[in-house]
Amino acid sequence: MLAARVSTARNVQRAARSFATVADSAGLKVAAIDANQPTSAVTILVKAGSRFETKPGVANALKNFAFKSTAKRSALGTVRESELYGGVLSASLTREHLALTAEFLRGDEQFFVDVLSSFVTSAKFTRHEFEEYVTPLIESDAAAVDADPATYAVEIAHALAFRSGLGASLFAPSHNSITVEDIKAYAKSAFTKGNIAVLGSGIDQGVLAKLVEKSLAATPASTTASTSATSYYGGETRVEAHGGPQTVFIGFGTTGAPSAELAALAAHLSPAPSVKWSKGVSPITAAIPAGASVQAVYLPYSDATLVGLLVQGQSGADVKQAGKAAVEALKKAASGISPEELKTAVAKAKFAAANATESRDGLVSVLGSKVLAGAPATLEASLASFDGISAVALSKAASDLVKGKPTYVAVGDVKALPYADELGL
Repeated sequence: MLAARVSTARNVQRAARSFATVADSAGLKVAAIDANQPTSAVTILVKAGSRFETKPGVANALKNFAFKSTAKRSALGTVRESELYGGVLSASLTREHLALTAEFLRGDEQFFVDVLSSFVTSAKFTRHEFEEYVTPLIESDAAAVDADPATYAVEIAHALAFRSGLGASLFAPSHNSITVEDIKAYAKSAFTKGNIAVLGSGIDQGVLAKLVEKSLAATPASTTASTSATSYYGGETRVEAHGGPQTVFIGFGTTGAPSAELAALAAHLSPAPSVKWSKGVSPITAAIPAGASVQAVYLPYSDATLVGLLVQGQSGADVKQAGKAAVEALKKAASGISPEELKTAVAKAKFAAANATESRDGLVSVLGSKVLAGAPATLEASLASFDGISAVALSKAASDLVKGKPTYVAVGDVKALPYADELGL
């Protein structure tokens, strides 16, 4: 038993060290973590998120064009060959990055790196695929967010908080004028060496670097994508909606690099229990009525952070009661927290950060941007930032938020849902 634990600890340390080194292969950042698992994954991470898009919705359209026809194989050929290998292809979009991922059996990396790189280097962007396959996916994404009050509220919150840049939606407008030419132009500007990092798990970094050098060496070398520095504005809006829970988002934004204090503050406010079926120890928990829920939201970006609480319930009265408790807890944290509360908050924040890297998607989201920037990308470095948090620093972070203009979004029965000032904002 002890030997097994020591072996596991060594594997974790070895994995962390191996991801710490970011190699430069053919002008591209490459990093890999290998814990000798039976499956592997490779992600091409591109600075092509919605904040960089040249036209509303074009980043979403590019994501949905992934794995269609290239100079090497048709869309059907990609599907058939990938299934023969037993692999899984996926594409995801954030406000800062487009991630193209292949998961496969260990040893099949040559084929799947070629599949990923061929989309980056030789996608055809055909008109018939756009009309027959991509457009329905764009419309499906937009319909899905419209049907989910929580996602819809967070989307609106970004627009209120940041307006342009990070305020751009992850989804295309219901009625858009996106064309194939728009997508081609956006892909051409995004798919350059300065905007790309390649991340691997379950694969040797040297092997991945050689494959990247072979398949992506011809990628144009150009300036990296950039936007103007993010500014925070805030605001309040109300959207009539039917068919889902009554929803309110209470948020605050800051600019600059993400801080460990804000992550710890979100952990402190979160009513999610550590033990199943228990109520937890969050200062909000006791005041949440039956049938209502409060979820802490912590969304860090390269130059800004959105922190908030998502409140949902069956009625406007339930949302109002839970929302008041959430605002009171935030104000109380701004006036000070106890040493025990600080210890709990830091431990929860550390666990959340560490737990995120347990999945491949989490590993990319937590460490990917650091690899893209050429910075040390280790879990140890991420967790070390929490060690210096003091009760005074955490309270000051909360106080600074409360002093700023809130971002308040109500989605549902707007006649019944509370206004921001009714919650004490």
